[in-house]
Parts: sequence; C-alpha cells; structure tokens
Amino acid sequence: MSFGAVVGMAAVLLTGQLGSLGQFAAPVAVGLGAAVICLASAIPLLATIPASVYGFAAIAGLILLDKQSATAALLPTILSIIVGAAFGFVSEAVMNALKKK
Repeated sequence: MSFGAVVGMAAVLLTGQLGSLGQFAAPVAVGLGAAVICLASAIPLLATIPASVYGFAAIAGLILLDKQSATAALLPTILSIIVGAAFGFVSEAVMNALKKK
C-alpha cells in the first residue's frame, strides 16, 4: 500500500478524535494528512508528493464520501492502485511500440 493511503487512513481515523470540531473535523484531518505528506517528502523514498496524494485521495475519498469503514475501503483502494499501475505499464508499452514505427 502506498504511503499516501496509510496517511489517508490515519487522517480519516483521526476525524473521530476531532469530533468537537463538528463539520470541520474531516477538513482539518485531511489538512493534517496533507501536511504529513509534504513533511515526509524530505525522505527520498517518499519524495514524490503527487503519488502520495493519489494514495491519500483514493482511500480518504471512499471513507469520507462513500461512508465506508476504513477496513471496507482497503480492498477497493488496493485493487484500484493495482489496475491503475497495470494501465500505466500498458500505456508505456503501447507508446514505445508506436514510437518505434
């Protein structure tokens, strides 16, 4: 699982702890998660912020917008990341094949 997905799940679970903020709990949790992603980009392995944000959005979107539990959102998130990566590899292979012609 990507770093962003882990941060996303942690941020969404933090929403419950921020319950006193009412309707602002989710936005504050997402903002804190984004801050963690940006701060973690100082580590070379985690330096690609857009990839982390994609993972964050993939899991946080399912939990916050679709009202799924954190565990229920794991499988669709993992599958979507795998399918997206496969499409990326196929796209690169097709591009390289077309470039040779």
